[in-house]
Amino acid sequence: MGDAQVVRHEYERIPYLVAFQNHSGVRDVYGGLAEITVLESFLLKPTDRPSDTVVVFMHPIGGGAYLPMINALARAGHHVIYCNSRFRGTDTALLMEKVVEDLGECIKDAKTRLGYQRVVLGGWSGGGSLSVFYQQQAQHPTVTSSPSGDGPDLTALDLPAADGIMLLAAHISRHGTLTEWLDASILDESDPTKRDPELDLYHPDNPNQPPYSPEFVTRYRQAQVDRNRRITAWVKKKLAELSAQGRPDDEFGFVVHGTMADPRWLDPAIDPNERTPGTCYLGEPQLVNMSPVGLARFCTLRSWLSQWSYDDAHGDGVVCGRDLVIPALVIGNLADNACTPSHTRRLFQAIGHPDKEMYEIPGATHYYAGSDQRDKLRQAVDIVTDWLIRHDFARAE
Repeated sequence: MGDAQVVRHEYERIPYLVAFQNHSGVRDVYGGLAEITVLESFLLKPTDRPSDTVVVFMHPIGGGAYLPMINALARAGHHVIYCNSRFRGTDTALLMEKVVEDLGECIKDAKTRLGYQRVVLGGWSGGGSLSVFYQQQAQHPTVTSSPSGDGPDLTALDLPAADGIMLLAAHISRHGTLTEWLDASILDESDPTKRDPELDLYHPDNPNQPPYSPEFVTRYRQAQVDRNRRITAWVKKKLAELSAQGRPDDEFGFVVHGTMADPRWLDPAIDPNERTPGTCYLGEPQLVNMSPVGLARFCTLRSWLSQWSYDDAHGDGVVCGRDLVIPALVIGNLADNACTPSHTRRLFQAIGHPDKEMYEIPGATHYYAGSDQRDKLRQAVDIVTDWLIRHDFARAE
């Protein structure tokens, strides 16, 4: 990596829409036309560097079009698309299979209308497992419906495969991450005050305090999986009841309490990195645990099975990563308090293609936010640029 990496390019931010026929039979999101799916997108296009390659980012619930990394890649001379899924800003009814469809439509548009010949998937944070799931299905589609039996049939969508994939500050999956964050002490989903006091991380009288014993962590992790499975069993029972009542298309909304009680936020020896103990990427874990911004806080039956079910969700970066047949770059941030090193390393180890590289950036946080993160962001962009050049996805200055 040489001096070429510090050149800054002017770029245009071009907002545009990707619109396509909605075949789901239900209204996916509030507003708009039920028969049309519309994706809000941005093309960040350097004004002085034409390219036949574009890096495409999508996150299941979007919102990252102005992230420091997105802007920095464009300033480094790369063409970038940030495309929001149809579920921009809300995941209450999100189906991962529909997000895969959305990403496919974005890539089709980038190739047929915008004229890009090659696509590199940019899997940022929760977009990492989405990108791996997408690429697996684009290479060899096998998923014919969401876990609840609803559409779309990914084998019928003619998803264009990408040419490369980057997993940046990414976690293994939405369902895996939620399960690691679930409050294992909650015993009654309808009354979150009913708790096992020995599993309540935030109860001052809990005899188990950090640093936690290996035995406690093992017990806690199993209780988290058990809770996820109890919710899944209830979801499947509720769907069966609706079907038996002659209302198979009905939905049911519910609340998942306690979704930020991962012992690693309180004990820095668990999955260690340079994060600040007692914090997570959303703030103070105890407050986030019961706040409305937590993962899966408001949910629906079909969405739970597709996004959050430990045993049923398809979008698993570790499982899908084994099937990748394209070059892969994995970057982890070592002060990240959202996606910790075990996620970075599990993703990297799972990738089946031999052309894969992993880097970890000391001191870097999840978003590279703040003036003290500028050097860390520059390191990440330099790594990305070097990798893109060596794989002929970009040219040197």
